[in-house]
Amino acid sequence: MRFALALLMLCSAASGVAADRVPIAPGSFAPVLAPSPTENITQIAAFRLDRRPVTNGEFLAFVEANPRWRRDRVASLFADGEYLTHWTGATELGAAVHPDQPVTRVSWFAARAYCAAQGGRLSTWYEWEFAAAADEHQADARQDPQWQARILNWYAQPASRALGRVGLGPPNLYGVQDLHGLIWEWVEDFSALMVSGDSRSQGDPDKLAFCGAGALSAKDRENYPVLMRIAFLSALEGRSTSRALGFRCAEGGTR
Repeated sequence: MRFALALLMLCSAASGVAADRVPIAPGSFAPVLAPSPTENITQIAAFRLDRRPVTNGEFLAFVEANPRWRRDRVASLFADGEYLTHWTGATELGAAVHPDQPVTRVSWFAARAYCAAQGGRLSTWYEWEFAAAADEHQADARQDPQWQARILNWYAQPASRALGRVGLGPPNLYGVQDLHGLIWEWVEDFSALMVSGDSRSQGDPDKLAFCGAGALSAKDRENYPVLMRIAFLSALEGRSTSRALGFRCAEGGTR
Protein backbone atom coordinates (compact mmCIF):
# COMPACT_ATOMS: atom_id res chain seq x y z
CA MET A 1 0.00 0.00 0.00
CA ARG A 2 2.69 2.52 0.99
CA PHE A 3 4.80 1.68 -2.10
CA ALA A 4 1.81 2.18 -4.41
CA LEU A 5 0.97 5.46 -2.68
CA ALA A 6 4.53 6.73 -3.05
CA LEU A 7 4.52 5.78 -6.74
CA LEU A 8 1.28 7.66 -7.29
CA MET A 9 2.70 10.74 -5.58
CA LEU A 10 5.74 10.63 -7.85
CA CYS A 11 3.58 10.35 -10.95
CA SER A 12 1.36 13.19 -9.74
CA ALA A 13 4.32 15.51 -9.31
CA ALA A 14 5.61 14.63 -12.76
CA SER A 15 2.26 15.35 -14.42
CA GLY A 16 1.84 18.71 -12.74
CA VAL A 17 -1.24 17.85 -10.65
CA ALA A 18 -2.14 20.60 -8.20
CA ALA A 19 -0.43 20.13 -4.85
CA ASP A 20 -3.73 20.20 -2.94
CA ARG A 21 -5.17 17.17 -4.75
CA VAL A 22 -3.49 14.08 -3.36
CA PRO A 23 -3.32 10.54 -4.80
CA ILE A 24 -5.35 7.74 -3.27
CA ALA A 25 -3.87 4.32 -4.00
CA PRO A 26 -6.20 1.66 -5.46
CA GLY A 27 -7.58 -1.06 -3.26
CA SER A 28 -10.40 -3.42 -2.31
CA PHE A 29 -13.13 -2.07 -0.06
CA ALA A 30 -16.01 -3.65 1.82
CA PRO A 31 -18.55 -0.81 2.05
CA VAL A 32 -21.57 -0.73 4.32
CA LEU A 33 -23.77 -0.61 1.22
CA ALA A 34 -22.81 -3.68 -0.78
CA PRO A 35 -22.33 -3.28 -4.56
CA SER A 36 -24.90 -6.01 -5.25
CA PRO A 37 -26.72 -8.85 -3.48
CA THR A 38 -23.89 -11.20 -4.44
CA GLU A 39 -20.92 -8.86 -3.91
CA ASN A 40 -19.58 -7.46 -0.66
CA ILE A 41 -16.34 -6.05 -2.04
CA THR A 42 -15.82 -3.22 -4.50
CA GLN A 43 -12.58 -2.32 -6.26
CA ILE A 44 -11.50 1.30 -5.99
CA ALA A 45 -9.33 2.52 -8.86
CA ALA A 46 -6.55 5.00 -8.16
CA PHE A 47 -7.85 8.57 -8.02
CA ARG A 48 -6.96 11.95 -6.60
CA LEU A 49 -8.86 13.82 -3.93
CA ASP A 50 -8.62 17.38 -2.67
CA ARG A 51 -6.55 17.51 0.46
CA ARG A 52 -9.07 19.83 2.10
CA PRO A 53 -12.68 20.91 1.51
CA VAL A 54 -13.33 23.81 -0.83
CA THR A 55 -13.27 27.12 1.07
CA ASN A 56 -15.40 30.24 0.99
CA GLY A 57 -12.54 32.13 -0.60
CA GLU A 58 -12.14 29.57 -3.36
CA PHE A 59 -15.84 29.44 -4.08
CA LEU A 60 -16.06 33.23 -4.09
CA ALA A 61 -13.43 33.32 -6.85
CA PHE A 62 -15.51 30.75 -8.75
CA VAL A 63 -18.77 32.70 -8.59
CA GLU A 64 -16.98 35.89 -9.60
CA ALA A 65 -15.68 34.11 -12.70
CA ASN A 66 -18.99 32.32 -13.28
CA PRO A 67 -21.80 34.80 -12.46
CA ARG A 68 -24.56 32.30 -13.16
CA TRP A 69 -23.66 30.70 -9.81
CA ARG A 70 -24.06 33.91 -7.80
CA ARG A 71 -26.82 33.61 -5.25
CA ASP A 72 -28.74 36.46 -6.89
CA ARG A 73 -28.59 34.83 -10.32
CA VAL A 74 -28.62 31.08 -9.80
CA ALA A 75 -31.70 29.33 -11.18
CA SER A 76 -34.05 27.93 -8.53
CA LEU A 77 -33.82 24.60 -10.30
CA PHE A 78 -30.18 24.37 -9.24
CA ALA A 79 -30.23 25.75 -5.70
CA ASP A 80 -32.75 26.32 -2.94
CA GLY A 81 -33.46 29.61 -1.18
CA GLU A 82 -30.69 29.14 1.40
CA TYR A 83 -27.91 29.00 -1.20
CA LEU A 84 -24.90 31.02 0.07
CA THR A 85 -27.16 33.05 2.38
CA HIS A 86 -24.45 33.15 5.05
CA TRP A 87 -22.43 35.50 2.82
CA THR A 88 -23.06 39.22 3.22
CA GLY A 89 -23.63 39.69 -0.49
CA ALA A 90 -23.61 37.81 -3.78
CA THR A 91 -19.86 38.43 -4.14
CA GLU A 92 -18.95 39.45 -0.59
CA LEU A 93 -18.21 37.14 2.31
CA GLY A 94 -18.63 39.65 5.12
CA ALA A 95 -16.93 39.92 8.49
CA ALA A 96 -18.60 36.83 9.96
CA VAL A 97 -17.41 34.48 7.20
CA HIS A 98 -13.72 33.64 6.95
CA PRO A 99 -12.20 32.82 3.53
CA ASP A 100 -10.52 29.71 4.98
CA GLN A 101 -13.70 28.21 6.38
CA PRO A 102 -15.24 25.47 4.23
CA VAL A 103 -17.89 26.78 1.91
CA THR A 104 -21.34 25.49 2.85
CA ARG A 105 -24.94 26.17 1.78
CA VAL A 106 -23.86 24.99 -1.68
CA SER A 107 -26.04 22.70 -3.79
CA TRP A 108 -24.91 19.53 -5.55
CA PHE A 109 -25.32 21.27 -8.89
CA ALA A 110 -23.08 24.14 -7.81
CA ALA A 111 -20.50 21.77 -6.34
CA ARG A 112 -20.36 19.81 -9.59
CA ALA A 113 -19.94 23.00 -11.60
CA TYR A 114 -17.10 24.16 -9.37
CA CYS A 115 -15.26 20.85 -9.64
CA ALA A 116 -15.66 20.80 -13.43
CA ALA A 117 -14.16 24.30 -13.60
CA GLN A 118 -11.17 22.98 -11.66
CA GLY A 119 -10.65 20.05 -14.03
CA GLY A 120 -12.20 17.60 -11.57
CA ARG A 121 -15.46 16.10 -10.39
CA LEU A 122 -17.20 15.11 -7.19
CA SER A 123 -16.01 11.82 -5.78
CA THR A 124 -18.31 8.82 -5.78
CA TRP A 125 -19.76 7.52 -2.52
CA TYR A 126 -17.42 4.51 -2.58
CA GLU A 127 -14.37 6.70 -3.27
CA TRP A 128 -15.23 9.09 -0.46
CA GLU A 129 -15.88 6.31 2.03
CA PHE A 130 -12.70 4.51 0.97
CA ALA A 131 -10.60 7.60 1.68
CA ALA A 132 -12.56 8.44 4.83
CA ALA A 133 -12.06 4.95 6.30
CA ALA A 134 -8.39 5.72 6.89
CA ASP A 135 -7.00 7.23 10.05
CA GLU A 136 -3.49 8.56 10.49
CA HIS A 137 -1.91 5.10 10.50
CA GLN A 138 -4.12 2.53 8.78
CA ALA A 139 -6.14 2.35 5.60
CA ASP A 140 -9.27 0.99 7.29
CA ALA A 141 -9.92 2.12 10.85
CA ARG A 142 -13.68 1.59 10.82
CA GLN A 143 -13.62 -1.09 13.48
CA ASP A 144 -11.47 0.95 15.84
CA PRO A 145 -13.72 2.04 18.75
CA GLN A 146 -11.58 5.11 19.44
CA TRP A 147 -11.80 6.21 15.81
CA GLN A 148 -15.56 5.77 15.81
CA ALA A 149 -15.90 7.62 19.12
CA ARG A 150 -13.88 10.56 17.81
CA ILE A 151 -16.18 10.91 14.80
CA LEU A 152 -19.36 10.46 16.80
CA ASN A 153 -18.20 13.15 19.19
CA TRP A 154 -18.32 15.62 16.31
CA TYR A 155 -21.80 14.47 15.28
CA ALA A 156 -22.93 15.17 18.85
CA GLN A 157 -21.80 18.80 18.71
CA PRO A 158 -24.49 21.52 18.48
CA ALA A 159 -25.47 22.24 14.88
CA SER A 160 -25.27 25.97 15.56
CA ARG A 161 -21.57 26.03 16.41
CA ALA A 162 -19.27 28.07 14.19
CA LEU A 163 -17.34 26.18 11.54
CA GLY A 164 -13.60 25.91 11.94
CA ARG A 165 -11.08 26.63 9.22
CA VAL A 166 -9.96 23.92 6.81
CA GLY A 167 -6.63 22.16 7.21
CA LEU A 168 -6.58 22.03 11.01
CA GLY A 169 -7.46 18.35 11.29
CA PRO A 170 -4.69 15.72 11.26
CA PRO A 171 -4.01 14.27 7.78
CA ASN A 172 -4.99 10.65 7.35
CA LEU A 173 -2.82 7.93 5.81
CA TYR A 174 -3.21 9.49 2.36
CA GLY A 175 -2.61 13.05 3.49
CA VAL A 176 -6.29 14.06 3.27
CA GLN A 177 -7.67 16.33 5.99
CA ASP A 178 -11.08 17.17 7.43
CA LEU A 179 -13.02 14.21 6.07
CA HIS A 180 -14.49 14.00 9.56
CA GLY A 181 -15.11 16.60 12.22
CA LEU A 182 -15.78 19.69 10.13
CA ILE A 183 -18.66 19.38 7.62
CA TRP A 184 -20.78 16.89 5.69
CA GLU A 185 -19.73 16.55 2.04
CA TRP A 186 -21.53 16.02 -1.25
CA VAL A 187 -20.71 12.98 -3.38
CA GLU A 188 -21.56 12.49 -7.05
CA ASP A 189 -24.01 9.61 -6.57
CA PHE A 190 -25.68 10.73 -3.33
CA SER A 191 -29.14 10.10 -4.80
CA ALA A 192 -28.37 6.39 -5.22
CA LEU A 193 -27.98 5.83 -1.47
CA MET A 194 -31.69 5.24 -0.99
CA VAL A 195 -33.69 3.05 -3.34
CA SER A 196 -37.35 2.65 -2.49
CA GLY A 197 -40.43 1.53 -4.31
CA ASP A 198 -42.48 3.87 -2.17
CA SER A 199 -41.88 7.48 -3.19
CA ARG A 200 -43.42 8.68 0.08
CA SER A 201 -40.22 7.65 1.90
CA GLN A 202 -38.05 9.93 -0.21
CA GLY A 203 -36.61 12.81 1.79
CA ASP A 204 -37.15 11.10 5.14
CA PRO A 205 -33.81 10.10 6.71
CA ASP A 206 -35.61 7.82 9.15
CA LYS A 207 -36.94 5.59 6.35
CA LEU A 208 -33.90 4.21 4.60
CA ALA A 209 -34.21 1.48 2.00
CA PHE A 210 -30.71 0.23 1.36
CA CYS A 211 -29.54 -1.01 -2.01
CA GLY A 212 -27.29 -4.02 -2.57
CA ALA A 213 -27.98 -6.88 -0.19
CA GLY A 214 -30.94 -5.02 1.25
CA ALA A 215 -29.81 -5.49 4.84
CA LEU A 216 -26.87 -4.59 7.02
CA SER A 217 -24.86 -7.07 9.04
CA ALA A 218 -24.79 -6.76 12.82
CA LYS A 219 -21.26 -5.43 12.58
CA ASP A 220 -22.26 -2.77 10.08
CA ARG A 221 -25.19 -1.67 12.21
CA GLU A 222 -22.64 -0.66 14.82
CA ASN A 223 -20.89 1.63 12.33
CA TYR A 224 -23.04 4.62 13.20
CA PRO A 225 -20.84 7.28 11.59
CA VAL A 226 -21.37 5.74 8.14
CA LEU A 227 -25.07 5.18 8.77
CA MET A 228 -25.49 8.80 9.81
CA ARG A 229 -23.86 9.96 6.57
CA ILE A 230 -26.19 7.72 4.59
CA ALA A 231 -29.20 9.09 6.45
CA PHE A 232 -28.14 12.68 5.88
CA LEU A 233 -27.22 12.43 2.20
CA SER A 234 -30.16 10.25 1.23
CA ALA A 235 -32.56 12.91 2.49
CA LEU A 236 -31.21 15.56 0.10
CA GLU A 237 -32.16 16.78 -3.35
CA GLY A 238 -29.66 18.14 -5.87
CA ARG A 239 -30.77 21.72 -5.14
CA SER A 240 -30.56 21.28 -1.36
CA THR A 241 -28.20 23.27 0.80
CA SER A 242 -27.25 23.09 4.47
CA ARG A 243 -25.18 25.20 6.85
CA ALA A 244 -22.85 22.25 7.45
CA LEU A 245 -22.80 20.74 3.95
CA GLY A 246 -19.83 21.43 1.66
CA PHE A 247 -17.69 19.47 -0.73
CA ARG A 248 -14.27 18.69 -2.17
CA CYS A 249 -13.26 17.60 -5.66
CA ALA A 250 -11.74 14.44 -7.08
CA GLU A 251 -10.00 13.52 -10.32
CA GLY A 252 -9.17 10.36 -12.26
CA GLY A 253 -10.35 6.93 -11.22
CA THR A 254 -13.58 5.46 -12.52
CA ARG A 255 -17.00 7.08 -12.32
